[in-house]
Amino acid sequence: MKDMDYTTVAERVITGIKKGAFLTVRAGGDLNTMTIGWATIGYIWRKPVMMVAVRASRHTFGIIERADDFTVSVPSTDMSDAISFCGTRSGRDCDKFKECSLTAAPARHVDSPVVETPGIHLECRIFYKTPMSAAFLNEECRSSIYSDNDFHTLYFGEIKACYET
Repeated sequence: MKDMDYTTVAERVITGIKKGAFLTVRAGGDLNTMTIGWATIGYIWRKPVMMVAVRASRHTFGIIERADDFTVSVPSTDMSDAISFCGTRSGRDCDKFKECSLTAAPARHVDSPVVETPGIHLECRIFYKTPMSAAFLNEECRSSIYSDNDFHTLYFGEIKACYET
């Protein structure tokens, strides 16, 4: 395991997320991972931050709403089958870890685990969240991405650890 400064791997992380990464959340006895293809990394409110977006219709939404943290695992090996499965199947209906032979490995600084896979892992503590509002959204984006009104909630997590395995 190699600790990394998030700024030195931000481009690799975003490039990997565009191909698909795992957002993993645990609250109480509930655990789920889902595929994400959108996120941001930056610095705001004097904190290193990763922002992820989760739609209210997703199973993960009910868990992240009760969680204090989340992790993002960006695989460096081909995990396209698991990425596809976790992006098209709901954790309400199946155990994605079992179905995809994924292992939830303990994180170092947060309760939510990482997906045990070679790649970059970010551990984030949620410090701000906000639901999106149609009133503030560009019409082009609204009509092309949110025509069904299934808006995201944005979760800003302070990056507590960034490392490569």
